[in-house]
Amino acid sequence: MTLVSNGISIERWTRSSRLALGGVALAIALFAIAPMSLGAGAIDRLTALFIYVILAAMWNALAGFGGLVSVGQQVFFGLGAYFTIRLADAGLNPFLSLFAAALITGAISLPLSFLMLRLKGGEFAIGMWVISALTHMLVNLDRLIQGETGTSLISLNVYDSSTRRVMIYWLALASMAALLGTLFALLRSRAGAAIQAIRDNEDAATSLGVRVVATKRLLFVLAAFGIAVAGALWLATATTFQPKTYFSVQWTAYMIFMVLVGGIGKFEGAILGAVLFFVIETFFGAMGVWYLIGLGATAVLFSLFLPQGLWGEIERRFDLRLLPVGYRVKLPGPAKIQWNQ
Repeated sequence: MTLVSNGISIERWTRSSRLALGGVALAIALFAIAPMSLGAGAIDRLTALFIYVILAAMWNALAGFGGLVSVGQQVFFGLGAYFTIRLADAGLNPFLSLFAAALITGAISLPLSFLMLRLKGGEFAIGMWVISALTHMLVNLDRLIQGETGTSLISLNVYDSSTRRVMIYWLALASMAALLGTLFALLRSRAGAAIQAIRDNEDAATSLGVRVVATKRLLFVLAAFGIAVAGALWLATATTFQPKTYFSVQWTAYMIFMVLVGGIGKFEGAILGAVLFFVIETFFGAMGVWYLIGLGATAVLFSLFLPQGLWGEIERRFDLRLLPVGYRVKLPGPAKIQWNQ
């Protein structure tokens, strides 16, 4: 929609964004039929890519749009996997367990938000890390998990490997599409405008009547649910569960890297960052500690020289908005002003 008054136009959708939305729908359709022509290795790698996109989008939603920087989101990743193990052991179908586990994790995040959202800035970030460490220790006490020895999602073995691989692939693709669609719709709604207003100036948002805590809670729970879905799906691909792996801060480090490189606070940035991380991991992941050092150095360089990430730079240079969640104001003549709600 475009509104024009006195030569000033306010746009949300552009021709490029409409084409991009059609391109996204086409890409999802192509991904859906891809297993018919791909080998097992390619299917596994694409499943990992879909999970990375979920992780990046959820952390970007929390920090990039909501201003809630967390270094403890691995708690939800780990709980998604843990509850999947627990539910499957209780007799629930393993594929149903994946999403039931995410729902349970999302439900747990709701009362947790009443505690954590009292904290701000660095206190919130470290507080989430402490919650993750405590949860990790509690999970280790479960006799089913056997401490750091861990256990396996053995109920998946009733499916042959090829069927299981394709089903997990399709579940990961559907989850990614559903979560991205939900987040996109949320950010374009009144709640999305409130989320970004809180990020920019919480006091000013409060003075305008924005329900700050309730809005933050909505974002907190959505991010927890999405990351739990990613954790459950990762367990399905790996089948083994070791608490130290799933509750590792490394997962949040990956999320931060993807968002910083792609573009924090940019819807497209999280997706681009996940794709870049996927490519880097595919080609350099076998380098061990040097791979991790390289990721850290890259994140630092981007923070210093491209603070808006790759997509932010592309948007600035080419005025390109593919999936806009805000509005753009165009002044008469060559001058142009642009902002996101």
